[in-house]
Amino acid sequence: MRIGDLTFDRGIFLAPMDDVTDRPFRRACRRLGADMVYTEFVSSEALIRNVAASQGRIRLAPDEHPVAIQIYGNREEALVEAARLSEVAGPDLIDINFGCPAKKVACKGAGAGMLREPDRLVGLTAAIVRATPLPVTVKTRLGWDHESIEICELAQRLEDVGIRALTLHARTRQQGFKGEADWEWIGRVKRAVTIPVIGNGDVRTPQDVARMFDATGCDAVMIGRAAMGNPWIFSRTKAYFATGVDPGPPPLEAQIEEYFRILAEGIEEKGERRGVLEQRRLLAGILRGFPHIAEVRAAAMREPTAEGLRRLLDEFVERRAEGERMAGDGLHEEACR
Repeated sequence: MRIGDLTFDRGIFLAPMDDVTDRPFRRACRRLGADMVYTEFVSSEALIRNVAASQGRIRLAPDEHPVAIQIYGNREEALVEAARLSEVAGPDLIDINFGCPAKKVACKGAGAGMLREPDRLVGLTAAIVRATPLPVTVKTRLGWDHESIEICELAQRLEDVGIRALTLHARTRQQGFKGEADWEWIGRVKRAVTIPVIGNGDVRTPQDVARMFDATGCDAVMIGRAAMGNPWIFSRTKAYFATGVDPGPPPLEAQIEEYFRILAEGIEEKGERRGVLEQRRLLAGILRGFPHIAEVRAAAMREPTAEGLRRLLDEFVERRAEGERMAGDGLHEEACR
């Protein structure tokens, strides 16, 4: 699979996610095996107005390449200028968001809202392709609803105006993130175009990644929500491909250390209050599923400082280790009777 000068063999990509895929999290996912990462989606209007938050979203680190900047909007002049501003930041490609289902985006005619105006969607894409020498890709959905699915024809038209790859989240905008993603459409689109097709939707485990490749023939798989509290899904998938065995997540202690590494970088960039707040979602995902965790997780979600979080989590790890030692001693005594 090639996108411009980039080459991937069964690539596994980190999806763009608002308030999730900031620079510290992207760098962690690259360390942990993601073949390419995407920024949070960036409003073209905010970017051209030089809004500080949007400028921060396109600031890239050398070790996160290959990386894509994703932009969204519905006005040609703003999208073209945003693509040019993004180009200066040095990404490997520009991705256009025609798939976000959020009301604040789609109901204002951007993101998945553009699926109601396919001619305009194609025209905007063509303008961005003409405006930048970087490879331009598109991320979209099946259609606005099940009565308006024309994704194969739309994919062909987008290929004709010069996009270099298409990511398809196999749900409609009307579905949001509910129901099941219909992977059959990913296979149909793959057969309809010659550019790479990246599959997305309902990929939660390494086994799901393998199934999507096998079921659809897609060129790469993009992982979104499943990576939010589990950036190890990339390294686990690579291990599964190499050995046929999913090693599972690392020990809790290792997960917590990675969390503090990400947190430290976030605090350095944004200050302690914002850094702690923005990484709560990652911490909640790490802690999910452990026994007797509800009280600890609730306390962690209220804790405003890194020092307090370190103390709270160290105490939890120690109590958990002590409980395991006691359980082990009990089993040993029982075996000796």
